[in-house]
Amino acid sequence: MFADRLDDLPPYLFARIDELKAEQLRRGVDVIDLGVGDPDLPTPPHIVDALCTAARDPANHHYPSYVGMPEFRSAVAEWYRRRFSVTLDPETQVVALMGSKDGIAHIPEAFVNRKDYVLVPDPGYPVYRTSTLFAEGKVHPMPLTAEHGFLPVLEDIPEKVARKSKILFLNYPNNPTAAVAPPSFYREAVEFAREHDTTLVFDNAYSEVSFDGYQAPSFLETDGAEEVGIEMHSLSKTYNMTGWRIGMACGNAEVLAGLKRVKTNVDSGVFNAVQHAAIAALSGPQDCVRESSRIYQERRDVLVAGLRGLGYNVDPPKATFYVWMPVEDGMAFSQRLLTGAGIVATPGIGFGSCGKGYLRFAITRSVDRIREAVDRIGRLRP
Repeated sequence: MFADRLDDLPPYLFARIDELKAEQLRRGVDVIDLGVGDPDLPTPPHIVDALCTAARDPANHHYPSYVGMPEFRSAVAEWYRRRFSVTLDPETQVVALMGSKDGIAHIPEAFVNRKDYVLVPDPGYPVYRTSTLFAEGKVHPMPLTAEHGFLPVLEDIPEKVARKSKILFLNYPNNPTAAVAPPSFYREAVEFAREHDTTLVFDNAYSEVSFDGYQAPSFLETDGAEEVGIEMHSLSKTYNMTGWRIGMACGNAEVLAGLKRVKTNVDSGVFNAVQHAAIAALSGPQDCVRESSRIYQERRDVLVAGLRGLGYNVDPPKATFYVWMPVEDGMAFSQRLLTGAGIVATPGIGFGSCGKGYLRFAITRSVDRIREAVDRIGRLRP
């Protein structure tokens, strides 16, 4: 009944977690969900107000531009200039996305032929892998290990694979490991992409969720970055807009032209009212972004201190709203947490084989709920 390509796809982990969570809820369990990275904080009021105003305007009730309103693309370019000192041409170097997942899912269709290689972090955001499989490409996993700071060792990629690779996916601050990358790694990645004529696609969705004074860079700040690739970004985590579905792809104009050709054939763009709201987010006051990070940092500190107090070896992340905890078997432990303590956490194996010995907590619940989760974990331990 189904197409053969579906046989190659693993079950989407978060959907399975939702099923298990629903089962516990039906049993009357008070579930603390620290699984999927969906902010519990509300979208700032000035962004909501901008949406409401724009939604009432009949001019916004028609098909939107495939690539985004000129005003939105200009707002993105101006935000990149202010935030990263990166200069972008809004006409050719910015494309509106229905969230960064949209761009990640479609970019292989523009550049990957059957059996071409795509270099994918392991563990990594599952869509890097699934988008490659839909394009009938071959996934070459790049192990992310604690030994190397959860950075891929690019020189370990076999030369015959590197030569036939069409896309290199990278993501820092990283989901799921919460690792950050030094400037030297960005330079190394640009040189690798240039040497092997590979398109570098950088996923920077978590750059604005950072702690302890750390500020994540844009890949596009690196010398030569615009010659070899693009950056996917999103308003989802920065402004608590996961359900709004808006993001952007920026950088190399030729690469973006390929992405545009795909998107014009598969979707009709982002609702203009949502783009107006995004303009308000990018152009308006940014104190809401700093306040979100302050709240997440407080939650991080409570969770890390609590887990360390129970004897777990956990490092406090500099960015993202994830805590990556080494355990003997992440899948077994996550099931034990859910059935024995009513806590949802994501097993690292869902992000790739190198995540087997880890568990990911999302700090997207209140401090009180996180303290309760730590107490339950303490009572669960033998």
